[in-house]
Amino acid sequence: MNFIFFQSAGIAAADVKKLREAGFHTVESIQFVPKKTLLAVKGISEAKADKIIEAAQKLVPFGFTTATEFHQKRSEIIQLTTGSKELDKLLQGGIETGSITELFGEFRTGKTQICHTLAVTCQVRQISLNSCVVIHWLFPE
Repeated sequence: MNFIFFQSAGIAAADVKKLREAGFHTVESIQFVPKKTLLAVKGISEAKADKIIEAAQKLVPFGFTTATEFHQKRSEIIQLTTGSKELDKLLQGGIETGSITELFGEFRTGKTQICHTLAVTCQVRQISLNSCVVIHWLFPE
């Protein structure tokens, strides 16, 4: 997340400039550093460091996910068949939605065929599940 949002949270532009000069270019980069590191930045006092950390936590919530919530999200994932039972078995059920899957290999090994099969499979699943799945493939050859 850009520092523009940081200024809207009450952090002065001069302090944002100091943070950038110290190598912090995103709000996330501040969220994971110890307070001691922020205090080492010239011109950042302890009170300012506390305010900066608090603003970063508000802008980028970094919370805990319970096992129940994680299980619920995992149960919503759809697995698309590749058209090959053996390949589906290797992939533990097929290609999962919500993730990026890369196919690579020698030419004429079936990468394009799998992509075409996935495109048809996702259209069939979309009609039955009322959801949207996007299949996108590139051919660098």
